[in-house]
Amino acid sequence: MGEKFEADVAIIGGGPAGLSAALVLGRARKRVVVIDEGRPRNRVTKETHGFLTRDGVAPGEFRRIAREQLRAYPSVAFLEDAAVSAAGTDGDFRIATAGGAAVRAKKLLFAVGMRDLPVGISGLNDVYGKSAFVCPYCDGWELRDRWLALIAKGARALHMAKMLAGWTRNYAILTNGPHELTDEQLQELSRHGVPVFDAPIRHIVSSEGMVEAILLEDGRNVACEGIFFAPKLAAGSELPRSLGCRVTEGGTVVVDAFGKSSVPGVYAAGDAASELYQAISAAALGSLTAAGINNELLHDAWEAVN
Repeated sequence: MGEKFEADVAIIGGGPAGLSAALVLGRARKRVVVIDEGRPRNRVTKETHGFLTRDGVAPGEFRRIAREQLRAYPSVAFLEDAAVSAAGTDGDFRIATAGGAAVRAKKLLFAVGMRDLPVGISGLNDVYGKSAFVCPYCDGWELRDRWLALIAKGARALHMAKMLAGWTRNYAILTNGPHELTDEQLQELSRHGVPVFDAPIRHIVSSEGMVEAILLEDGRNVACEGIFFAPKLAAGSELPRSLGCRVTEGGTVVVDAFGKSSVPGVYAAGDAASELYQAISAAALGSLTAAGINNELLHDAWEAVN
């Protein structure tokens, strides 16, 4: 038999959202169990950016510091494991883990983020997190004014092209197949001097993680010093859906302003419930949602007194 935990709140996911929520709830003197298997999406990157006081810190170091600070709150416990099932109703949820642990909690918070699906481009894994990224707000500064390749298609390509122009004017769009752009969109990109290559990508050439060129199936060679690409994402966990939570087509849990899902007692925060995909945004949403959870716990306790 595995360990057994009794908690006011079970938090599934130990990234910025989950850790921030644990801090708020720990300071509110609530019993919290954070269940995390230690495989965050941003583990491929060397640094976290845009987080005030932590700009440039490695993702692993960010988590280490957060967990160290949470040790000041004895009601917060950590379980290094993967949640594999969740059941129950508001006030009595039961979570089982891959390692055999059982957690019983009054409220449940999903801070499971998203996970990357294979994009199917040869050589991309060698540069992802080193010279290929998905968010200019997170990594655009490091690639400012360089020659870049933007791998995306259709309306997403145009949207990202407009965004990327804030960091460099030197980039080309590679759609890795049919571009899916309208004539008007192609004309707009042409006016801004953005070339579009619609041949499939054969391979990304790199050295020690730094991209040098992208080879296309039509024989052309697009030289570049960095890449931004549109990722393919899936929900970090299917457990919210299994509990009956409303989710978007992309797997994001639908929540209200305080992170409450469509299922009573179940909350979601961070990338699991938002498409902002930034560490500081996830932490902020985790904090806000934790306050909502604590208020609901306080209300439940108040009303339970005869």
